[in-house]
Amino acid sequence: MSKITFLGAGSTVFAKNVLGDCMTVDALQDFEFALFDIDHERLNDSEMMLNNLKESMNATVTVKAYTDRKEALRGAKYVINAIQVGGYDPCTITDFEVPKKYGLRQTIADTLGIGGIFRNLRTIPVMREFARDMKEVCPDAWFLNYTNPMAVLTNVMLQEGIKTVGLCHSVQVCASHLLESLEMPKDNVQWKIAGINHMAWLLEITRDGEDLYPEIKKRAKEKQKEKHDDMVRFELMDKFGYYVTESSEHNAEYHPYFIKSQYPELIDRYNIPLDEYPRRCVNQIERWKQMRDDLVNDQNLTHERSHEYGSYIIEAMETNKPFKIGGNVLNTGRLISNLPENAVVEVPCLVDASGVTPTYVGDLPEQLAALNRTNINTQLLTIEAALTQKKEKIYQAAMLDPHTAAELSLDDIVALCDDLIEEHGDWLPTYK
Repeated sequence: MSKITFLGAGSTVFAKNVLGDCMTVDALQDFEFALFDIDHERLNDSEMMLNNLKESMNATVTVKAYTDRKEALRGAKYVINAIQVGGYDPCTITDFEVPKKYGLRQTIADTLGIGGIFRNLRTIPVMREFARDMKEVCPDAWFLNYTNPMAVLTNVMLQEGIKTVGLCHSVQVCASHLLESLEMPKDNVQWKIAGINHMAWLLEITRDGEDLYPEIKKRAKEKQKEKHDDMVRFELMDKFGYYVTESSEHNAEYHPYFIKSQYPELIDRYNIPLDEYPRRCVNQIERWKQMRDDLVNDQNLTHERSHEYGSYIIEAMETNKPFKIGGNVLNTGRLISNLPENAVVEVPCLVDASGVTPTYVGDLPEQLAALNRTNINTQLLTIEAALTQKKEKIYQAAMLDPHTAAELSLDDIVALCDDLIEEHGDWLPTYK
């Protein structure tokens, strides 16, 4: 029996989306869905929920929970990763509260910035454990990574020799959400997106061959006269010429222009939600308490296939029916020719029985490549820090982070990193 292993299966709602999607696919009906999570209560919740879903959908898959990770992985053909190391309490709290003492504010802190760096440093050792297990018990499996920080973690797994593609859902919804927000029709639209995760660029958007950008920019300029939730992205599009895939709250902290203690009025001007991620975490924990019984014990649970790429990738590989995705892959052969070859980029990819085949993009407009490179610098140094376990590499990663560097002196950056290392305690390995 073929096997799909879900690591971090205690993310019950996300497990429902991705594995519920897989239950709708005819070619996957004989598969075992192997669930693993270090939180056994949440693991049992997900197992019960997925078995209820299986019954109500008349699926013939097998759902099985494991408390031994290696056994969950043994013989897997596909591994879906959705873990969060350290959770909201204590690690997300640490990522936000310690920098705040230095006057460094954040919105999400799951990709870049000082919070993103430390999220990476505590997650990379766990990912390398996954890689070691996989090389032993499922060396040919495809690893579908949904865990942030996407670019770095995908890069690490590829360096470990695991067949990996990083998956985000900002690519497939970018164009439609943009047009919707500007009250423009979404039918017959063609688009092309490439860059890095959370900072990929809508390079082209047309309807029946007509470039929609002039009308988009005109309406966006008009919309900026009043407060809305996408002001940072519209401002970036105005100044750099292109719309970026991930949300304004994310992009506010990837650039040095928006969250500035010297100009506190920018927070209001661009409607930037500081401390947004901790707020979401608290709300999510509360919501889960209220919805748990309904979701876990509902005998009539239903599901419609979502826009997450996971099930479509597995179906394409199983049936050899090609499917196009926006995937995170190594920039081998310079798929994006003005970005570094050792970086992970987000580009259109073709998926079929032969695996994931990335497409060549060529040069990005130079201003876009330049913005991407500011983030790649920190990503590559974070990987070096994790692999060498040298503190100086953590300092250098933080010193090159656009937002951190714009706010703090070199001495303060070193002191902040030392405080974060100390506060994280056993969540991090020992750094020299």
